[in-house]
Amino acid sequence: MLSDLEIAQKAKMRPILEIAEEIGLREEELDLYGKYKAKVSLEVLERLKDRPDGHYITVTAITPTPLGEGKTVTNIGLAMALNRIGKKAINTLREPSMGPVFGIKGGAAGGGYSQVVPMEDINLHFTGDIHAVGAAHNLLAAFLDTHLLKGNKLGIDPLNITWNRVVDISDRALREIVIGLGGRQNGIPRQTGFDITVASEVMAILALATDLFDLRRRLGKIIVGYTYEGKPVTAEDLKCAGAMTVLLKQALKPNLIQTLENTPCLMHAGPFANIAHGNNSILADKIALKLADYVVTESGFGADCGAEKFFNIKCRQSGLIPSAAVLTCSVRALKMHGGGITLIPGRKVDKEALARKNVSAVEKGCENLEKQIENVRLFGVPVVVAINRFDTDTEDEIKVIKERAVAAGAHSAVVSEVWAKGGEGGIELAEAVVEACKEKSNFKFLYPLEVSIKEKIETIATKIYGADGVDYSSLAERKIRRFTAQGLDKLPICMAKTHLSLSHDPNLKGRPRGFRVPIQDIRPAAGAGFLYPLCGEIRTMPGLPTHPAGMDVDIDEEGRTVGLF
Repeated sequence: MLSDLEIAQKAKMRPILEIAEEIGLREEELDLYGKYKAKVSLEVLERLKDRPDGHYITVTAITPTPLGEGKTVTNIGLAMALNRIGKKAINTLREPSMGPVFGIKGGAAGGGYSQVVPMEDINLHFTGDIHAVGAAHNLLAAFLDTHLLKGNKLGIDPLNITWNRVVDISDRALREIVIGLGGRQNGIPRQTGFDITVASEVMAILALATDLFDLRRRLGKIIVGYTYEGKPVTAEDLKCAGAMTVLLKQALKPNLIQTLENTPCLMHAGPFANIAHGNNSILADKIALKLADYVVTESGFGADCGAEKFFNIKCRQSGLIPSAAVLTCSVRALKMHGGGITLIPGRKVDKEALARKNVSAVEKGCENLEKQIENVRLFGVPVVVAINRFDTDTEDEIKVIKERAVAAGAHSAVVSEVWAKGGEGGIELAEAVVEACKEKSNFKFLYPLEVSIKEKIETIATKIYGADGVDYSSLAERKIRRFTAQGLDKLPICMAKTHLSLSHDPNLKGRPRGFRVPIQDIRPAAGAGFLYPLCGEIRTMPGLPTHPAGMDVDIDEEGRTVGLF
């Protein structure tokens, strides 16, 4: 089997103008970035406003291993398979962060014969959207520190500033830093830090904005800190929101690319799912839904993370109604949840244990699958389980998964072999999704916005995670009182927690019981339109492992990229 990169480099891409024409986009609605990438004008939404929306499908997963469970592979393969059975389908995906690309997971353009291309561009600088987000974010930080130096007319408390800087590389050494050293001309010395760019509220805003003026309004509402009197200070107060909007004008347009089988894909925005809301942009979805019969989007990490936020935050803000969900799982992940194997981030994988047949571990691990099916069903959406098949999986193990999934309320459970076979390997999955979309979607939110901050947090913790309750630090209690007084208590909740467990503790696998969720802090994302509680120890700046994926990236004797997964 060729590597992902080798497969991508052998791809027969079609000019993006041809892909655009086939789905009904006009040349004047595109800004070309070379031959195979283009940005799509938002004006297309006005032209197609009277066209009915297609079916809206989100691909999510069980609680993943540190290696991932093939959710992006499933997403891409499903759309390719839908096209193979005569349906007009489009993928919508997030843009990869260079943090994971050079860290543990590697690239995020799919894998095997289920990829989007040009893979090298997508995993690196792409069309510059993430750089634009970083520039806008850091411009606001520079305005803030300049304001402190030049008289501080707003009375900003330097010890109560919440706006870090960002960079799109995993660099733990930047988590806590001191700036402004070297004399008065270099600014006011203070402690601060860096987050990874995709954790920026600016990225979350880019993904949730519905037009340029909505983007401008949201950027203005960003809270960067507080005055000595406890009043919030915004980007609007610092007169920076206009310049930030200009920096993001081009980035607001979704990017059109293609799969290995030339299925169109709108890839746009990239907020992390364990920190932010973990979904691609509303604009990409809205455009795709006007152009296709089936739109296959993706929610980051497990259904307790990205999918919960997709339903409660993204769908609430977009007004879009999902037709069905696909829950990706794998035999190896269920073995892990059942105690059959141990997978630790950054540690060498025991490939023999991964390959060893272990039906009892799979049976035990299915508790996680059952809970994640339950989580999706809480929103009234039909769910199809996609078993992402590996060569070492056995029929006995797969049979257990199918039986347990259907018994737990899944519409169906089918094997997906899109990694090895492309769209052909997803025909059964595509047919199952089409049938699921025929069911009436009784979509509903998990909580009303009118209830208190604590009630929203506790609803997510008990119903989605299965916790016995929630414990709040004194800091979190103070923040709840502050946000309630400021009128932010009517915002939805975006829980920041580990993606490696249904609980807050990454070591608790399967379906944890008898635990309580600790809320250490709560932070506002007023521009994005949510509050995000921090569940236990959660990092907004990842670190690199002992052997980062970037160590394997290089060029060969002919100047071609190698090692990019």
